[in-house]
Amino acid sequence: MTSRFGFHPVALGVRFILELVALVCFGVWAWHVSPGALRYVAAVAVPLAVAVLWGVFATPGDASRSGETVIATPGPLRFLLELAVFFGGAAALFAAGVRVPAAVLAGVLVVYHVLSWDRVLWLLKH
Repeated sequence: MTSRFGFHPVALGVRFILELVALVCFGVWAWHVSPGALRYVAAVAVPLAVAVLWGVFATPGDASRSGETVIATPGPLRFLLELAVFFGGAAALFAAGVRVPAAVLAGVLVVYHVLSWDRVLWLLKH
């Protein structure tokens, strides 16, 4: 299974970078929409909340992760969560007024998910 693109170590490395970028995007958005000193708290709390949700809900046996999970999540639901985190990050960046990088990120995410079709199909079947 690890020889297919969606599970290849390079693709997983790219995915990890995209995850970090999404979290930063949520932090930028939280900073932008929060008033005064609250923005410092929000810029940390929002990405942290997203990261916790991201890490807690997983599909058992997912070779792109440890295969373990805190809350077993059906693959299709996990895929929706992934789309919400990745594209939600791009949408958050767009909402913060950083439109060109948000559009570029959305394009990169589309390409990444198309190239990772084998992992997407695995999730949809599990």
